[in-house]
Amino acid sequence: MTNYLLNEELFVAPTPAGAYYSISSPDPEPARLLLFALMSHERTQQTTRDRLLEWTRLDYVDAAVAVLGHAQSNGWVKAEQASRPIPPGSIESNIPQMLKQLSSKGKAILADQHGFYLAATGFEHDDAETLSALSADVASLHDRHAATLRDTQGILSAAWSVVDAAGNSTIGFWPLFIGQERFSLIIEGIPSLNLPIFSDLIWILSNRYL
Repeated sequence: MTNYLLNEELFVAPTPAGAYYSISSPDPEPARLLLFALMSHERTQQTTRDRLLEWTRLDYVDAAVAVLGHAQSNGWVKAEQASRPIPPGSIESNIPQMLKQLSSKGKAILADQHGFYLAATGFEHDDAETLSALSADVASLHDRHAATLRDTQGILSAAWSVVDAAGNSTIGFWPLFIGQERFSLIIEGIPSLNLPIFSDLIWILSNRYL
C-alpha cells in the first residue's frame, strides 16, 4: 500500500523543474507521462484516482498515486487551490516574449528537429537560421555519442554548450522532447529555465503537439 494521500480537490501543475524533467528525455516513464498529461489540457486539472491511472498508464491506483507523490517530493509539481488557464494567445504571438525572458541577454531561439526556427528574439534572421541549423547538427552529434557519454562518463543530459575560456556558457542548446517532436531551445547568455515562464512555454508546446 502507498503511504501517499491524494487530495482530489486540489489542482496540480508542473513546476519549472517538472517542465524541464518532462522534456529532458523521450523515455515515456510514468512520471513523465503524468507531467505531459497535466500540460495537455487548456486548464490545470484536479488529479482524481481515475485520471492518475489514465495519465500514468499504470494498472493500480496505489502505484499511480505513488508516482504523483514521487513527482511532488522531487519538486516537479505543485498543488494549487484553483484552476488556471493556459497563457492566452497563439504560439506565434506568445513564444518570442517568453524566449526573451529565458536569456540574460534577451537572445533565444526555438528550432524544430529539422533545423528551422519557429520563433526567435534578439537575433537577426540570418543568425537565427544559422544557429537553428547548427542545433540539428548538435542533436545528431549527441545521438551518435549518447551511449558513450552515458556509459563512460555517466552523463545523462542531452544539452550542449559553447563555453568561453573560463568555462562559462556563451550559447547553449537544450533539446525539448515533446511527444514525437524534438525541438531545440537555443539561448545566448545565462539561461533562466527555473522561471515559471519556462513552464508556460512547455505547456503551450505540449498543448499543441501532444
